[in-house]
Amino acid sequence: MSWLYLILAILLEVSGTTCLKLSQGFTKTLPSILLFILYGCSFSAFSLALKKIEVSVAYAVWSGVGTTLIATVGILWFREPLSAVKIISIGLIIIGVIGLRLSGGMQ
Repeated sequence: MSWLYLILAILLEVSGTTCLKLSQGFTKTLPSILLFILYGCSFSAFSLALKKIEVSVAYAVWSGVGTTLIATVGILWFREPLSAVKIISIGLIIIGVIGLRLSGGMQ
């Protein structure tokens, strides 16, 4: 169940970060409100995940997968440029997350 909480925390954090972009510097009301709600829910789910997952592994997965997903959202939805360096960097993040996950952290 802890891994489901972690996945939920990641999805909520990515949604909150997307709303941060959509808020246009807090000038748009709905995305500005949603980002705080989504971030709060993300931290709540993350805290539940930490009951059974080591903090080093959970945080690395949460931040690494979140970074990868938000970079993908930026490229696909916000039309950010894609370069070889960006692809390689995202790949390295994924490799790092897999490495930490394989190192343990399950209980």
